Amino acid sequence: MAGSNGDLKLLGHKGSPFVARVKLALGLKGISYDYVEEDIFGQKSDLLLRSNPVHKAVPVLIHNGKPICESQVIVQYIDEVFVGTGPSLLPADPYDRALARFWVAYIDDKLGASFDRALRAKTDEERNEAIKQTFAAAEALEGGLKECSKGKNFFGGDNAGYVDIIVGSVVPWVKVISVLAGAELFDPAKMPGMVAWVDRFCELDVAKAVLQDPKILLEQAKMLMAKNSAVASNN
Repeated sequence: MAGSNGDLKLLGHKGSPFVARVKLALGLKGISYDYVEEDIFGQKSDLLLRSNPVHKAVPVLIHNGKPICESQVIVQYIDEVFVGTGPSLLPADPYDRALARFWVAYIDDKLGASFDRALRAKTDEERNEAIKQTFAAAEALEGGLKECSKGKNFFGGDNAGYVDIIVGSVVPWVKVISVLAGAELFDPAKMPGMVAWVDRFCELDVAKAVLQDPKILLEQAKMLMAKNSAVASNN
């Protein structure tokens, strides 16, 4: 890892795909940092509450004493501040950069949001509808990969970039929802490009170091769903 170019600390939680985004970005840039694991379901630290008083959530990147919040903002901050350290994460061309930001927004607004609803659903009907929406949203990524990659290995072209980080951070959760739904979210018949992309991304050293074990996440998802179902039955 390269020098951190100042005091750099990441507040996170091991199960969060949003924290994984920041870890992937720092790893791809080769930047060292200190990591602080937060108990987001219990007693949050004073440092976290002071650093992110609005959302009180991870990730938070603290650079030279100044906190930066929200994963998309943090990843872009890392790319802008540490210019010349490691590869650029966003494309240099303004149109390509706008395209990358479009797909990142799509992933969070459509794919991520529907999956979150599936986990937090209080009835089987709500959960099944949210899973259906997640599958519909995922199919568009095949076209997004073609549009961004221009026929190369990653959304970022020859190397993994901004969109790769965002999609890559949810790869373990893609495997979780595939188990819960009893079908592959990235269907090889419909999304052969995305299936091949997952294989390439997961072979990156940084992905191997950062991505969570889907089996552990699956157990967490089942506990969350059981909790929400219990709340619904008691109301």
